[in-house]
Amino acid sequence: MGNAGIEAEMKTTQVKEKIRVRLKKPILVEGLPGLGMVGRIATRYFAKQLNAKKLAELYSPHFPYYVLVNKKGSVRLLHGMFYFWKNKAGENDFIFLTGDSQAQSIEGQYDIADCILDFAEKHGVKTIITIGGYRKEPGETPKVVAVSTSPQLLKKALNAEALTSPAGNPIVGTAGLLLGLARFRNIDALCLLGETRGYLPDPKAAKSVLNVLQKMLQIKVDLPELDEEISKSEKIVERMREIESQREFHSRKMRRMEEERITYIS
Repeated sequence: MGNAGIEAEMKTTQVKEKIRVRLKKPILVEGLPGLGMVGRIATRYFAKQLNAKKLAELYSPHFPYYVLVNKKGSVRLLHGMFYFWKNKAGENDFIFLTGDSQAQSIEGQYDIADCILDFAEKHGVKTIITIGGYRKEPGETPKVVAVSTSPQLLKKALNAEALTSPAGNPIVGTAGLLLGLARFRNIDALCLLGETRGYLPDPKAAKSVLNVLQKMLQIKVDLPELDEEISKSEKIVERMREIESQREFHSRKMRRMEEERITYIS
């Protein structure tokens, strides 16, 4: 294909499959970057622990207009990645979707969600689980809220210790759109949202979501590597609090000095 053909392809959202596989009643688990990076962290970790293999890549002109540079100095376009895992012990295989970014416009969000659903239908997906973050000050263990188009799927999530979502809770981005659009494709969909402050990557919220997923799907993965990330994240948060405390102390000191200076002049 010539350069003109490649450029024409890049003007549309599309999935480029790397290999052909036959999957058994696959469940699609989606986690793209979002609030607290909860979905991306959880999905990538789950796929990595299961040694999932690359299935396809999703490209779109709706992703941000820059490239990523690796350690060797080469570059690549932002894209989504599909992985697959054959579950020999269960009745469902799995497809995992994660990536570099979400679409940057409303039209792009719908376009990419439709493309994902086309791909899911092609592979016989009948259940989709999306993962994201839910902005709330978490306790020691972040809670997970669940929303579903299927009462049976929601019941499974609640039995796995998820909580029902508050009414009126907006689910923004791909995690929400897949949930809303899947019903038009006769695909059951569930969204799991981990409580997070949202301003930093939150592996602790991702761990809470993974605990629910493991119970729901009856698939066990080791979590020590995620615990290491949690420890690093907590140290960063503690350091930020110390810096903020120092900044507040310095600001109060400067205000007192200014007040004393004004009083002296008066």
